[in-house]
Amino acid sequence: MENSYVLHLSDHNFNDLYLCLCGYSKCEPLHSFGPAVRPNYILHYILEGKGRYHAGDVQYALQAGQGFLIEPNVQTFYQADEKEPWTYLWIGFHGDKAGEYLRSIGLSSGHLTYRSSHSSELKQIVFNMLKNNTSSPTDQFFMQSLLYSFFAVLARDISAFPTSRTDGDNLYIRRALEYIHNNYSNTIHVADIAAYVCIDRSYLYTLFRRNLGVSPQDYLTNCRITCAAELLTVSELPISGVALSCGYQDPLVFSKAFKQKKGITPSQYRRKYRDDAKDQRMHWKEDLEEL
Repeated sequence: MENSYVLHLSDHNFNDLYLCLCGYSKCEPLHSFGPAVRPNYILHYILEGKGRYHAGDVQYALQAGQGFLIEPNVQTFYQADEKEPWTYLWIGFHGDKAGEYLRSIGLSSGHLTYRSSHSSELKQIVFNMLKNNTSSPTDQFFMQSLLYSFFAVLARDISAFPTSRTDGDNLYIRRALEYIHNNYSNTIHVADIAAYVCIDRSYLYTLFRRNLGVSPQDYLTNCRITCAAELLTVSELPISGVALSCGYQDPLVFSKAFKQKKGITPSQYRRKYRDDAKDQRMHWKEDLEEL
């Protein structure tokens, strides 16, 4: 048995992500749900007590401060502890990008459980959802903002429990590469990359060497020099401008790094490859005119 407050929603004006239901439950000892299959995603978060969660053949023992993901069309079962039954809240949701948004914070079929230290905020969000239960346009937009707020709070310090080390490594690598490709033109450092993916520098170094064969610093430098080579070939930017565009505040530092990677200075590279690039563009233009 459980004492519950539940809200079901049937109308939605959003496609990427939308709320289907939410609730709060204080369970009696050994209260259980399932085995059952749900049509949408559900995130549970445990406020007090403990219990166990079964997804397929895998069982998780969970307690306050932890949570679990239920995926659509997957048979699951969960049960409160006999001596310390849990109190939890949940949100159910779906949408074209629901799975993608979950993966962005580290949750997927291989990462079904998590931790968060922001229980009071998560509880307040769900209570606000339960209080705003009309279908007015104002409430629909407000509920949508609460749903994104729930994800934002989880994303602060969510800690997924990977079923395999490789899956966890790949997640960190993907996030690190995303950060580098989006920010290499700024004055970022390896410490910034490590902070973005929430791991220490030494572990980031180990992951890069293991998965990519280079250090984070080498990867960042290669990314910058590749961009610089293209700018030197196709743009009229001065060397100092190319340096700034690729994250180097000092043109001398840029020139030294460029020569180390390419074997020649930026000016020599520009002179050597600009004519070739012009000839190639001329051939493309002629080919296009013949079509």
